[in-house]
Amino acid sequence: MHNETRVGEFILLGITDVQGLQHFCFITFLLLYLTCLLGNGAIVTVVICEPRLHTPMYFFLGNLSCLDIFYSTVTVPKMLTGFLFGPQPISLGECLAQLHFFHFLGSTEAVLLATMAYDRYVAICNPLRYALVMSPRTCLLLAGACWSTGFVHAMMHSVMTSQLSFCGHNHIHHFFCDIKPLLNLACSNTSLNMSLLNIVTPTIALGSFTLTVLSYLYIISFVVQKVHSQEGRWKPFSTCASHLTVVALFYMPVLFNYAQPSSGSSLDRDVPVSLLYSAITSALNPLIYTLRNQEVASALKKLLWRKLFHGGK
Repeated sequence: MHNETRVGEFILLGITDVQGLQHFCFITFLLLYLTCLLGNGAIVTVVICEPRLHTPMYFFLGNLSCLDIFYSTVTVPKMLTGFLFGPQPISLGECLAQLHFFHFLGSTEAVLLATMAYDRYVAICNPLRYALVMSPRTCLLLAGACWSTGFVHAMMHSVMTSQLSFCGHNHIHHFFCDIKPLLNLACSNTSLNMSLLNIVTPTIALGSFTLTVLSYLYIISFVVQKVHSQEGRWKPFSTCASHLTVVALFYMPVLFNYAQPSSGSSLDRDVPVSLLYSAITSALNPLIYTLRNQEVASALKKLLWRKLFHGGK
């Protein structure tokens, strides 16, 4: 029997060890994180407080904003601490928890974006039955299915990863505990974990992406065939512009990172790609929805005016 030193703690090496760059990164990502918290928090507040936004589209938008707040909070605070104080220790339990919530929220968001695309399809292609098809009960069931799918997917990863043995060095070349760098540190068989990562995760990402694309193909086909005026054709696409932008920002890095086989050579690529969809996209989403969606922008202005000048009455 070989003597092995079991690892109970890891060291997150972060993005960079260049001191001047660390200070710049700290300020940049702190501002992005605050933008994420304030922007998404404002959207959640306005969706709850403004009665005319109590519709399926904004119900799902509120869910998306909640996800973005939690999603960034899983990784960014630890990363910011690393910029100030250097490589950060993290226990195995904390590492598994971070891994679980990151994949829970990420896969939930992928499925939720597909659900939002379906909502737009029903609203544009079948408006007379929209209220019936997207009833409050249906919306709750769809949202519950999104969160449940993400939870089950993440639980599979966290349970399988918890069964591994870790020995040898404990340095993780990443700013959070993701699956790929953890598997590289394992001293037990990871073939089943790799199969899960290379099959189940891409299936959820590609499946959700396919449903989103199909929904928009149906929308485009309907508008081209049924709507003849230029103004009438522009209106459906203008209602989808914000969602399409968010979909592009989310799926491009996710598909690039997880929809291709994992290997040790891919780790250098993973850090900047993970940074894009875990920290940057979450901050951009509320800006996209407030700049491109007049209903959200006007409701937010109305709420701020009421709070600032009428004492919240």
